[in-house]
Amino acid sequence: MSEDGGSAPHAPRGVVTGKGTGPGPLAHRPPARRTSLLVTLILGGLTATPPLAMDTYLPALPEVTRSLHAPAATVQLTLTACLVGMALGQLVVGPMSDRWGRRRPLLAGLAVYVLATALCALAPDIEVLIAFRLLQGLSGAAGIVIARAVVRDLYDGVAMARFFSTLMLISGVAPIVAPLIGGQILRVTDWRGVFVVLTVVGVLLGAVVWARLPETLPPAERHSGGVGETLGSMRGLLADRAFTGYLLTGGFAFAALFAYISASPFVIQEIYGASPQTFSLLFGLNSVGLIVVGQINGKVLVGRVRLDRVLAVGLAVVVLAAAALLLMAAGALGDVGLVPVAAALFVLMSAMGITMPNTQALALTRTRRHAGSASALLGTSTFLIGAVASPLVGIAGEHTAVPMAVVQLAAALVAAACFTGMCRPWKPRSTEEES
Repeated sequence: MSEDGGSAPHAPRGVVTGKGTGPGPLAHRPPARRTSLLVTLILGGLTATPPLAMDTYLPALPEVTRSLHAPAATVQLTLTACLVGMALGQLVVGPMSDRWGRRRPLLAGLAVYVLATALCALAPDIEVLIAFRLLQGLSGAAGIVIARAVVRDLYDGVAMARFFSTLMLISGVAPIVAPLIGGQILRVTDWRGVFVVLTVVGVLLGAVVWARLPETLPPAERHSGGVGETLGSMRGLLADRAFTGYLLTGGFAFAALFAYISASPFVIQEIYGASPQTFSLLFGLNSVGLIVVGQINGKVLVGRVRLDRVLAVGLAVVVLAAAALLLMAAGALGDVGLVPVAAALFVLMSAMGITMPNTQALALTRTRRHAGSASALLGTSTFLIGAVASPLVGIAGEHTAVPMAVVQLAAALVAAACFTGMCRPWKPRSTEEES
């Protein structure tokens, strides 16, 4: 039997079969709860690639500005470059996984990711660091896009929404642990040590994927066409107004989130005087809120409340939190201090536990045959829109939080407009619509 599936039949939706004793497919074997849990953990690890690549590095941003003698806005481009790379990489890797299966593109991407991360630790100046971060993002995109495609291979409808919430629980540990690790690393070494740790994590993840993640897309369901077929499938997806609406909704919601990710190290540490360790604790607390709300979404709301309605509530909360942050940053409420600002950021981050998994699930239910291409479009739009937010929050320098709040509120309002205008959530819709 070949490594990428051979002639193995497709596993049933929602069920991962077999014992997972090697890199081959899990076929012709009885179901095993242990293997299913292991695959879930692996997929969670792959979706944790962005927070691991960015959040561990966040407490070091002020140090990078001093070490490489670069302004804050330029250092924030290291985040933008990583995001742009993840966006463009998904456009390539997603369709590749529809054609050649999930495993081979994933393993190749992880290998390059490890190399690029190691090179980041050796960067002599900010320009080289930005270039290596771009390569890191391009290769790291494989884990993100293929993890989503694997979920679509295995699950449908409500089950898929629940599984995305489960992945948020697993991958959500990364934003909690990563800044804490980054802050502790900075106690014993400099920002370069952060990338050394990320390199080791990448090696371990690649080894587990090679040994334990099965192929979920059998040859019979792959597409043999070239660039023309790929572009055609993407055009068909984008022609679906609801799919595009969910795509833009998720992208602009993520822009509000990434404005926080990009600006908060300077807002919390430089404006409010918190230490890297305090910033890491606050960042971790916000991530706990995201995880808890994500689990409420998956365990309580999904299957009981229509996903569109849950998403609408999440977007409304994001808009309100962003508006409150703008009022505080602009001084309209007086000198409020760190605690109210941190509370508003906590609410905004927590609401992402509703918006992100539900936009992905609702978009992917619009297609079955082109899950890789759909996942690529979702990821590319999300990261490209988020990448635009990064430099915008630093336009006014390091000493005001107004740009961060303005970007967050504008992005949240656009997300809400795309959702209501293009997805038309008030209209009844079948559980799954093929495209």
